[in-house]
Order: sequence, then C-alpha cells, then structure tokens
Amino acid sequence: MSQATRAAAFQALHRTPQPFLLPNVWDAGSARLLAPLGFAALGTTSAGVAFALGRADQGHVSRDEMLAAVGAIAGATELPVTADLEAGYADGPQDVAETVRLAIAAGVVGCNLEDGSGDPAEPLVPLELMLAKLRAARAAADASGLPFVLNARTDGFWAGGNGEAVLAEAIRRGRAYAEAGADCVFIPLLREEAGIRRAVAEIPAPLNLLFLPGGPDLAGYAALGVRRLSTGGALARAALGELRRAAQALLTSGTPAALAGAIPHAEIQKLFG
Repeated sequence: MSQATRAAAFQALHRTPQPFLLPNVWDAGSARLLAPLGFAALGTTSAGVAFALGRADQGHVSRDEMLAAVGAIAGATELPVTADLEAGYADGPQDVAETVRLAIAAGVVGCNLEDGSGDPAEPLVPLELMLAKLRAARAAADASGLPFVLNARTDGFWAGGNGEAVLAEAIRRGRAYAEAGADCVFIPLLREEAGIRRAVAEIPAPLNLLFLPGGPDLAGYAALGVRRLSTGGALARAALGELRRAAQALLTSGTPAALAGAIPHAEIQKLFG
C-alpha cells in the first residue's frame, strides 16, 4: 500500500461518526505485534521511545533518534502511522516544518505537535508561536501532496492544571489551532464529561483524547462526540510493568512459573519472519 493510500485512509478515519482507537507503539516489534490485531492505524509514543532507550520522556530524545524510531515503525507495517513529534524538536517554525518534512520522508501520514513548554511557571508556549509552528507544519505537509493529518495538542491539563480556566484556554487554543490548519485537536487528560461535550461543540475539528482506565468506554466516548482515542505511553508502560512483574516473580518464587504467559518463540518467529 502506498503512503498516499495510507494517508487517505487515515484522514478518512477522522470523518466517521464513531471514534477510532489508536494504539501507540514504540518500536518496529511492537508495531508488528499489534498490526494484525485489527486496528485501523497506529500512532507512535515519544514516551515509549524514550523508555526503550532508558531515558525519561519529554526532551531527552533527539530529533534524529525519534525520526529513526518513527521510520522503523512506519516501515514495519502497512497500516497508517502517525508520529508523536513532541514540540517539533525546534523553537523556530521553519525548523518545525523541516521536522515534519523529515517525518513524512520517514513514511508517516500524520503527526502530533504539542504546546507544552516544560516550564512550570508558564506551562504553555505563547499562542502566537504555536500558531506559527502549526502554519509552517501545515505548509510543509501540504507541499508533500499527501492528505497529512496534523494533530495539535494543547497541554494545560497535562501540565497539572484543572478547572474552568484551563478548559477555557484549551478550547481557545483548540479553535485557533484548527483555524491555523490543524486537522484534529488533542487535549490529554481532559476527563470531565461536561468539558468534553463543550470542547466537541466549540472546537471546529475532531477531538482526540487519551483512552485510559477510569474513563468511558468507546461507546461512551462516541456518545460524547469524540472522534479519536489514543493510548499514549500506556501500552509501553504496561509492557514494562509486565516485564518488572515477571522478573520480580522469578526472584521471589525461585521458579520459572512467572514466564508461563510469554508468547511462544515459534509464534514470534512466524509473526516477525
């Protein structure tokens, strides 16, 4: 399947009345493991890529390292792949545009760009800077000729904020991001049903939320009008959690029983062969 065909298929997912579930993978192996299960597309997780390198998330992986991981994932599956590109690995809009061009060259058909600053005092970058980044990213994507899905993420809740002021700012930014060329708006950790309904009603783009324990199921999100649900770094953390649990059980039990749930070697060989 060509990249253009995958891009069109991914874009079409955002136009369906039902939400779609986007699992986030971190390497070629996790992509190949999930691809046959029935998902319509895959996302990458910057957190998972960082964890696989033994590093913390957010700013500890270079652009070249992330693009290498993204390219390996996109090359491992025929499914559409969208990339978590954090803040674009640059402050300047044209450098962010170059990141998007390189990601498209690596084989992806969409990306996330986020507005978190990493500064607790000012957790979001200035609105005009983020808009300039999104416009530059949109122009770079359009120049590729692909129907590239630009997902703009706003991080007020992710940075620990809550309440009406944070919701209002997320919606204000979401509206501005859609007007700047974003195809989808991502508000991680928005959980309140009333807030979700308000974001869906007031942002003129499909809404992307995290699909995490404690929230609604797919039917519940469909009733709220959400279009896209991501697992973020949760699958990578689940895999690492199972690794730690099994290893600790080996030590405490003194038996190999903890390995009984491992996928058989022959099955992995067949899948990855």
